[in-house]
Formats: sequence, C-alpha cells, structure tokens
Amino acid sequence: MAKLEIKTSQQKIPSELSTLLFGISPEQKQSADLQKQVQDISLEQLHPFRNHPFKVLDDKDMADMVESVTQFGVLVPAIARPDPNGGYELIAGHRRHHACQLAGMVTMPVLVREMDDDEATIIMVDSNLQRETLLPSERAFAYKMKLDAMKRQAGRPAKENMSQLGTQKRSDQLLAEQMGQSRNQIQRFIRLTELVRPLLDLVDEKKLPINPAYELSFLKHDEQQLLLEEMEHTNTVPSLAQAQQLKQYSQEGKLSSAVIEVILSEEKKPHREQVLLDSRTLHRYFPKSYTTKQMEETILQLLEKWQQEQ
Repeated sequence: MAKLEIKTSQQKIPSELSTLLFGISPEQKQSADLQKQVQDISLEQLHPFRNHPFKVLDDKDMADMVESVTQFGVLVPAIARPDPNGGYELIAGHRRHHACQLAGMVTMPVLVREMDDDEATIIMVDSNLQRETLLPSERAFAYKMKLDAMKRQAGRPAKENMSQLGTQKRSDQLLAEQMGQSRNQIQRFIRLTELVRPLLDLVDEKKLPINPAYELSFLKHDEQQLLLEEMEHTNTVPSLAQAQQLKQYSQEGKLSSAVIEVILSEEKKPHREQVLLDSRTLHRYFPKSYTTKQMEETILQLLEKWQQEQ
C-alpha cells in the first residue's frame, strides 16, 4: 500500500481534538509518524456514525469536493473506529466518503483508532464544527451530543479525563469557551433539540427565527403539533411575543387549539423605527435656557407646520 502524506495545512485541527485523537500535543504531532496509522479501506466497510447530526447534501460544495477528490484524491484521511458488528464506524469524513462514492472510487484513506463512545462523539463533533456553514439544527444536536459526552467524562475519575476537562469548571462552560460562545447561547441552541422536526426544519429554512423557536421549544410535543396545524391553516409564523404567550399558556396548562388560534390571529405589532437625538445635539439649535420639554414642543410645532406646507 502506498504511503499517504498528511498535510496538516489542509485542515486545521483544534488542540483539544488533536490531543484526544492522537494522545499527543499539536507540537508532538508534527513529528509523529502518522503515515503508519492510515489505511485504505473499502467504502462499503465504512458505516455512518450513529445519530450523526450533520447533513450530507448534494450541493455546490459537494460538487466541488467530488471534483477535488477526482483530481487529487482524498488529501485528509477520514477517522473511524472498528465496528463490533463488522467494518468500521466513521467518526469524521462523512462528506468525503460520499464524495468518493460519487467520484466512483472504491476505497479511501482512513485513520483507524480504538476509542469509546464519548471520545468518538467529541471527535466527531469537533471535526464537523470547523465547517464554515452549519444549520441551526446541526449546531443544536452537535452541542447537545458533545455536552452529554463531556458530562459523562467529567464524572469519571480517570487521570486523562482530568487533564482534558479540568476539575473546577462546569462542562457547559468548557464547551462555551471551546466554541467561543456564551453558556447561555450554547444552552439556547441545545434547547432547539426539543422542537418537533417540522418546526426545526422551519428554523433551518430561516422561516422561523431562532428566538421565537427557543420559546416554542418549551411547548409539549403534542402542543407543538397543534401549533403546526394552526400555522399551516393560517399560513403564519409566531412572532417572539406570540411565542412567549404560547409558552406561558403551556406552562399554565391552558394551551389548546382554540387558544393557539386566538394568539396567532392577533395582529402583529409593526416594528417602529425610532429616531433618537441627545440633548447635546439639540442644544446646538436652541437657546441654552430651553428645557428638554420646550425643545420637544418646538420640534413638534415645526414638524406640524412642515407637514401642512407639503
């Protein structure tokens, strides 16, 4: 089998992912002989990761990847672990695997490692979160899967786990720091996993904004189904205020089809833009003796006069 040169410049691997995957620091990895760990494996032997949250789409990016694979091959190996039922479970490289299939290839280079479910989950999420574009649903389920795995690891006394997760910070705080987001933002995304799939699809399609979707995630699933029916009937999407009303009625145990119909039929208040001028700016045009109220009254009089002259 021909050796495959791994060019780390082609894919940036986070420090924590490098340590988890290779058991060494990024600096040590540069000099490690990783070529011996890469195998050419049949595409048929590679199975998708269980509950993989990231979509593999036949879009323009995939077409570009197929063209690249056809011309240059797979430059960055996939990552997999042995499957007890035979073959290998893909951890990272689902899109590359699909591109190889479309390109008519039979095998692809794969780095095979033994790892437990939580290690595999964290590596799977980290390798995919480096992508430039992610759907809200992908980010939501990825955050949830990684946080659950981190919590389980944090509960283990293993020495290597202590070095990865630390002993002082909560798992969601560590995840937030790794993602460059606040804990609140991480939890808001994870909350979206409580939406029924049709509502989550609307979020992905940018037809339902994330803030109302977050409020709607507190509705029971049967209530969300009732809401979907009314949304389809009225061809409307709840505003943030309406979503908050629906959440309140749900928490009070009073949400029904009739209540949903009434709330969605309420006319949404139009967004009104405000023009704000501070007193320092206004005093440039009025005597210093004028109070704020006097300036306001004078401006209104001038506007009324201007309107009459139009």
